[in-house]
Amino acid sequence: MALFDLVDFDDHEQVVFCSDNASSLKAIIAIHSTKLGPAVGGCRLWDYASDDEALVDALRLSKGMTYKNALAGLSMGGGKSVIIGDAKTIKSEALFKAFGQALNNLNGRYISAEDVNINTSDIAIANTVTPHVTGTEGKSGNPSPFTALGTFLGIKAAVKHKFNTDDLTGLTVAVQGLGSVGYGMCELLHKAGAKLIVTDINQAALTKAEQELDATVVALEEIYDQDVDIYAPCALGATINDKTINRIKAKIIAGCANNQLATSAHDQALVERGILYAPDYVINAGGIINISFEENYSAEKATKKVEEIYHTLIEIFTKAEQQNKPTGFIADVMAREIIANGGK
Repeated sequence: MALFDLVDFDDHEQVVFCSDNASSLKAIIAIHSTKLGPAVGGCRLWDYASDDEALVDALRLSKGMTYKNALAGLSMGGGKSVIIGDAKTIKSEALFKAFGQALNNLNGRYISAEDVNINTSDIAIANTVTPHVTGTEGKSGNPSPFTALGTFLGIKAAVKHKFNTDDLTGLTVAVQGLGSVGYGMCELLHKAGAKLIVTDINQAALTKAEQELDATVVALEEIYDQDVDIYAPCALGATINDKTINRIKAKIIAGCANNQLATSAHDQALVERGILYAPDYVINAGGIINISFEENYSAEKATKKVEEIYHTLIEIFTKAEQQNKPTGFIADVMAREIIANGGK
């Protein structure tokens, strides 16, 4: 595969392939942009089907972080890292120390944090050998609750724009994925009076949602066919694709997953189907916002900043409607303008 010819290669500043036989580390670090500051973005541990798949994921995620950080008003660039392997078998102290050494080699150009299958304990191990991590225990800590809060507020913004109310009472939400962020979001939705239809590969999480949140459980592939108001993708990316888009009955798509659209063409396709899409890197920015307060941490200040997601999405929805453009397109334009203006 020719890196520079990849569709998802977007003039990335640097792509680093890391390997350490002793710890079984195989990782890719993608730095998309440092124009607004050091590239900041989490590390994902996933058992990719191929190295090519891992590379594409790193490229897409890192670009999303650039735009996410810009629209969140943060003095950070965009980067992302992926570790290739099965989280159930590959995790070790040696692995995360080796990853930390890989971060040291970048001299602070990229700062890593938690993402899928990586927790604060893992980051703490890396932190023993490198200062180039964030979201650490004793400081900003686990970003998941803030990502969940931001996503919940983003759903309220979408409901406000689409239905002219931000009251979620009686609305039905199909949630795909009950990880730490997805479940936290569901707790907030349940408290707000929404009805939940959920799916996940983790049976324990499904049982918990049934018992605690009165959720209805459906099979993995059935989640797209539910007659709901909102579809919330909260698992991995590209679930809105040629095979699923015509099955979605919801009027709103708003969830915490990254890279929800398989291609940019699906952004326009949602407009044509009358579905309001909350751009993923805008609605799920709560975690990185919380991390931006790492030094001299204040949960109160972080929460206040996360609440801005609601207003940013309202602005995007309004501009998209006025210009008859897809919301993802509008968000991209706004992000690029902020980057070109040095963060203003």
